[in-house]
Amino acid sequence: MIWLASHILVVLSIAMVGVAMLFVLQQRRTPQSAAAWVLFILLIPYLAIPLFLALGFRKQAGRFPPIRFSPATHPAANPQPIAKALQAFGIPAASEGNSLTLHFTPTQAQTALMATILQAQTRLDITFYLLDNDATGHAFVEALIARAKAGVAVHLILDRLGALHRPKAELARLLAAGAKLRYFSPFLHRPDNGHLNLRNHRKMVVADLNTVWAGGRNIGDAYLAEGHDWIDLSFTLQGPAVQSYIDVFAADWDVVGTPPGTLISHSPADGAVTAQLVPSGPDTPDDALHDALVYGIHRAERSVWITTPYFLPTEALQQALITASRRGVDVRVMLPQTSNQWITDLARGAYLRDLDAAGCTILRLRKGMLHAKAGMIDDMAWIGSANFDVRSMLLNFETALMLYDAATVIALQAWFTGLAPLCEPGVLIPSLPRRCAESIFRLGAPML
Repeated sequence: MIWLASHILVVLSIAMVGVAMLFVLQQRRTPQSAAAWVLFILLIPYLAIPLFLALGFRKQAGRFPPIRFSPATHPAANPQPIAKALQAFGIPAASEGNSLTLHFTPTQAQTALMATILQAQTRLDITFYLLDNDATGHAFVEALIARAKAGVAVHLILDRLGALHRPKAELARLLAAGAKLRYFSPFLHRPDNGHLNLRNHRKMVVADLNTVWAGGRNIGDAYLAEGHDWIDLSFTLQGPAVQSYIDVFAADWDVVGTPPGTLISHSPADGAVTAQLVPSGPDTPDDALHDALVYGIHRAERSVWITTPYFLPTEALQQALITASRRGVDVRVMLPQTSNQWITDLARGAYLRDLDAAGCTILRLRKGMLHAKAGMIDDMAWIGSANFDVRSMLLNFETALMLYDAATVIALQAWFTGLAPLCEPGVLIPSLPRRCAESIFRLGAPML
């Protein structure tokens, strides 16, 4: 009987390995990602298969249905090529008539955030990855409590992983005031859902279906209070592009709660900004943000400037940057000397050295944390929640606002240029032990 049990166990193990490999090969992945998972499953199946069930899934239409975008209003008369390319992926057309205010400092961002919340009269639709249990987090929830008590319909989504250190007492009071709170991607779920690895990294406040506060900032002292050596970007938006944020929030709420029904913005189209919201994640059938950036970088004629806290690009993005630099395009990548994620710091080393060897300019912020996620390609720019890494481009729920007007692009270029003196140019030459460690951690990146 022992031999029979052993035989059955071997057969089941082989079958599980075969099924897992079939799932890997059927999903849309880069060849590097598929090869890494297949090798992992073959070599250490008892560890690889459980990890794949928890972390290995990407697009799941049954669990995360595609965002239902409303028809674009006030479409741009002469859209830039990247805007037209995004439309081919089902992204609404770039719209004219938007008003945008950039927040370069924590004080500007917090003042605008509180104004957006406290001026709401009918509803607040909010998604954040992280809500800290600190003074800023408490003030944020207190503002929501005040609006809920005033009769405003408050809908708050927090990512379950990012909300680990949330202000629980204040959130309980928010619920008691009548607000609705939902957690995205809970830890306990059916194994076949596989969404433990799919985090909602979006950051946005939509007030009265009219005004949006969004960008790269979470809610916490590090992001919104002075004196924390964190550099970030956010903005306030009004105009036709607000509708896309409403549609994205509706899709998020559809996953965690009851469908919110049809929500239509009446935000005035009296601004001078041309904008186009590009979400990414399991609720977008294609990888529009990633593919549009690859396309835009290959089309670049003068400059590609990127700020990101974490730099783990896909092979396509990395090669696009290298090719652009070799074509004579001014390619600059700005990132922190030391980020708050040591694993990504180890994994990024070889990527940065390859860019440096190709003539790209690497700018390492000497002090503090650069958390801004933005970029400029010639005459367009983007700001949002997406880092320039595999996770943001191909896994997480993210948003990036594409901006096509000259004034906004010039303002972001001036901000980037102003930070350059605070940076150390070039890359560090690692020791042999660090180079070995970097290589090991880089091998894990495609498995995402």
